[in-house]
Amino acid sequence: MKIESNTVLITGGATGIGLALAERFLRAGSEVIVCGRREDKLREAKQRHPRLHTRICDVSNEADRRSLLAWATAEFPRLNVLVNNAGVWSPLQIAQAGPFERIHQDIAINLEAPIHLSQLFIQHLHAQESPVIVLVTSGLAFVPMASVPVYCATKAALHSFALSLRQQLSSGPIAVVEIAPPHVNTDLGAPGSNASGMPLDEFADAAMAGFARGDPEITCGFSTKASRASRAELDALFKQLNAPKH
Repeated sequence: MKIESNTVLITGGATGIGLALAERFLRAGSEVIVCGRREDKLREAKQRHPRLHTRICDVSNEADRRSLLAWATAEFPRLNVLVNNAGVWSPLQIAQAGPFERIHQDIAINLEAPIHLSQLFIQHLHAQESPVIVLVTSGLAFVPMASVPVYCATKAALHSFALSLRQQLSSGPIAVVEIAPPHVNTDLGAPGSNASGMPLDEFADAAMAGFARGDPEITCGFSTKASRASRAELDALFKQLNAPKH
């Protein structure tokens, strides 16, 4: 995948991994559009990077997804890279979860949205130069953390979808790239809750290096270990990840 001279749309691109990737695509000479639900965060991102284009969009909403397609392809007809990055992290005890709507919202953002957006943009991307669909999953797609069961399940499903979509599109021009981050120091879940994770800039640089190499699956640290583990190694990692905290 070339990292320069693209037109890139990044969902959930106003903060965290999405914004870090947006910054690097900008530096490489690409035009970058980011969308998100929070107008204040989009405004902050635009102030930091005036060349960014921003769009308020709730990707959990089907009408917003369709509106995003119509707007983005009309305003940026050379759009050739879709980065499905938006995601939410919700610690959850299923037996005490309350109304299902909370769970459904997480599924809609983490899984329904990237599947539907990929479907919506395929026809447009097919006509572009060097088109790419990027799906951001997680190292927890391979080894789940039981305290966030819906997040992990959606990321595992998205990993499976990435494999299938890549196979279905293999005879055409669209590349499908999966990014599976390890624990990264972002505000996912809550501000300051991921201070022990990999530095964001370190991860974003590694992801961009993976793009440049043409890696179809980009992993780093824990996600590399988990994605290549044997059945016995996966069981051991699961036990370690879910050991009681004392």
